[in-house]
Amino acid sequence: MRVPRFLAAALLAVGSLIALAVPAQAAPGKYVALGDSYSSGLGAGSYTNSACRRSAYAYPQLWANALRPSAFSFAACSGAETSNVLSSQISAVTSDTALVTVSIGGNDAGFADVMTDCNLGSDSYCESRNREAQEFARTTLPGRLDAVYKAIRDRAPSARVIVVGYPRIYHLNGTCSLGLSERKRTAINQSSDVLHQVISGRASAHGFTFLNGQTAFAGHEICASGTRWINSVVWPIEESYHPNRAGQNGGYYASLRAITG
Repeated sequence: MRVPRFLAAALLAVGSLIALAVPAQAAPGKYVALGDSYSSGLGAGSYTNSACRRSAYAYPQLWANALRPSAFSFAACSGAETSNVLSSQISAVTSDTALVTVSIGGNDAGFADVMTDCNLGSDSYCESRNREAQEFARTTLPGRLDAVYKAIRDRAPSARVIVVGYPRIYHLNGTCSLGLSERKRTAINQSSDVLHQVISGRASAHGFTFLNGQTAFAGHEICASGTRWINSVVWPIEESYHPNRAGQNGGYYASLRAITG
C-alpha cells in the first residue's frame, strides 16, 4: 500500500522531532581494567595477548565492546600480584579516567599454589595450606590492597572504582562424584570467604564499589546443578579454576553492567 505524500512528510517530521527530543546516549569516559587472571580472562580462551592471557571474552573487553568508552586500557595480566599492578599497570590510570575495575589479591596470598597442593596432597595438608593462605590474607594482604587502592585514587581522583571479588570455587554437597574430597572443597571455599571479607572490607574503607563475585557466580560453581561458570581441571592446566566464557559473561560482565547501568 502506498503512503500519501503529505502523510509521509508528516511522519518524517514527527520522527525528526522525536530524534531531537531524545538525544543519543554519550559514550562513557575512559575505562581502565587492572588486575590478575580473573580480569584478564584466563580460562575463557581467544587470547589477544598471549603473555597476559587477555581474552576477547573477558568482562572488561565485553563491557568496552558494548559501551564504547572514549578510551579503553586493558592492563590486567594473568599472574599479577599487587606489586605488579603498582609497577606495570597503574600507569594506565590517568586523571581523565572515568572508570577503573580491579581484581587483585589472590596471587599475593598464594591461592594458585594452594589449589595445586590440594590436588596433589592429603585432606589435612590441603586444610593446612588453606589456613596459611587465610592467615596471610588477614594480616598482610590488607596493607597491600591499601597501597593499590590509594594509588588508583591518587591518579584518578574523580574515577568510579569497582573492586571485583572472587567467586567461591565449589558448591558444597553438590553434584560431583569425583575429584577433590568434600573436606578439601570446604577448605578452599573457606579461603574464598576470607578473601571476600578482606577485599570487600578494604574496598569499602576506600569508598569503592565492591562487585560481589560470590553472588555473581552463585549456583554456577563447580559441582553446582546449574551451568558451570568456573573451569574444573582442564587443559591447558593454567585455565583450571578460572571463569570460563559463560562465567565472564553471565557472572562478571552482567554484574558490572548492573552496577554501571
